[in-house]
Amino acid sequence: MSHVQESARRHTAAQETAHRAPTKLLLGGQWRDGSRGLSIPVTDPATETVLARVASATPEDGLAAVEVADAAGKQWARWAPRRRAEVLRRAFELMSEQSEWLSRLIVAENGKALPDARSEIAYAAEFFRWYSEEAVRNLGTVTTSPNGSNRIVVLHQPIGVSLLVTPWNFPAAMATRKIAPALAAGCSVILKPASETPLTALAVGELLERAGVPAGVVNVLPAHHAGTFVSTVLADDRVRKLSFTGSTEVGRVLLREAAQYVVDCSMELGGNAPFVVFADADVEAAVEGAMVAKMRNGGQACTAANRFYVHADVVEEFTDRFCAAMGKLTVGSGLEEGVDVGPLINKAAKTSMREVVEAATDLGAGLAIGGDHPGPGYFYRPTVLADVPAGAGLLRGEIFGPVAPVVTFGDDDDVVSLANDTEYGLAAYVYTRDLARAMRVSEALDYGMVGINRGLVSDPAAPFGGVKQSGLGREGGHDGMLEFTESKYVSVDWDREGR
Repeated sequence: MSHVQESARRHTAAQETAHRAPTKLLLGGQWRDGSRGLSIPVTDPATETVLARVASATPEDGLAAVEVADAAGKQWARWAPRRRAEVLRRAFELMSEQSEWLSRLIVAENGKALPDARSEIAYAAEFFRWYSEEAVRNLGTVTTSPNGSNRIVVLHQPIGVSLLVTPWNFPAAMATRKIAPALAAGCSVILKPASETPLTALAVGELLERAGVPAGVVNVLPAHHAGTFVSTVLADDRVRKLSFTGSTEVGRVLLREAAQYVVDCSMELGGNAPFVVFADADVEAAVEGAMVAKMRNGGQACTAANRFYVHADVVEEFTDRFCAAMGKLTVGSGLEEGVDVGPLINKAAKTSMREVVEAATDLGAGLAIGGDHPGPGYFYRPTVLADVPAGAGLLRGEIFGPVAPVVTFGDDDDVVSLANDTEYGLAAYVYTRDLARAMRVSEALDYGMVGINRGLVSDPAAPFGGVKQSGLGREGGHDGMLEFTESKYVSVDWDREGR
């Protein structure tokens, strides 16, 4: 089969999957076109062809969404916690029932391999289940003031209309990780998904309608001119929360804008995760963990291992085993069974991989395996760079693709300093058989999350987030729901009532 025929076959399969997804805005319980009739093309990264066109929201549509979300949110906040919980539980069940189609929809517009997409949907659905359980546990406190004059009653009340901005790399999970805790807390939301992957977000909106979320509580508005849309919505004084997942650069801009209106912010930003393998590590287990930490979603994840620091005593064995594992991965259209690595999200991402590899090899790094992949499609082979100099540029920023640089180290304190030498602080990974060392190093690493002998840290039941330039606040766990609440203190002197 020729490249042209293969591309056409892939495109047809992706189109058939995408055809079932909504393509209009979900605004106030209605599916409608944007006020200016604009649309956004959705491209299949495996074929570089347009799959569908979705309605594009304008700033005016955003303000209309604020209007309905404000009204609907007041009613939703008055629902009994158990009643909100039952809606979220139904959303979990519906998402689980539709998991295969939703997985294929993610692949069609995002490109990731089908096993990755299936894992994402399972993870995404779990946020609905977790927060269906948390909705009834929005616990306050009652204490006696130190001087005994009154009671201190603290309530956690819904923060209000929440603007949620999500990225393209996990279009289902990043949506549910924000929507579920907001709904559990009693908030209404406006979801602005990434323009590259709006179909999945719209499908999630449709699913929530079926689950029983009242009209106007969840609004899904893709917008091509995202900056103008978000700025306009943020400026409305009825919007009290911004939850953003994306790059640190964009996060800084949004924080400045939100500061003008004193809007509460949660920011899950960029990462530059170190993966540290000590001399006493189980090298086989470390390689297995490296494959998860690096190649989940083809390396296009904020938690992806970005820098591999391997002790000199085991660096040769680790690199050989790592290359062997990377070499076994099958690259191709994500919709095909047996494919391990799909395409990158767009042409710019593929170009970026070429540039970081060329820059590293120019500095003396060795291309141990991988490199460019011929078109069509935005593919790039899983790549390992050996003997990377500690000062190489690709170690400073987020690679966001299937390129793994290996750096040799010899001293524990030195590797902690190298790992911390970045403005980012989201996730880190440590492999060692020595528990005392693992805990000592974990405490010294300046990161919000650390995986010890694990290549995966994400869990709906755990607080997810970073430090430094990697963000503010936490998603997941009980913390995730508290991000959508305000603490109210009520001073009560009930000993004096009736006197």
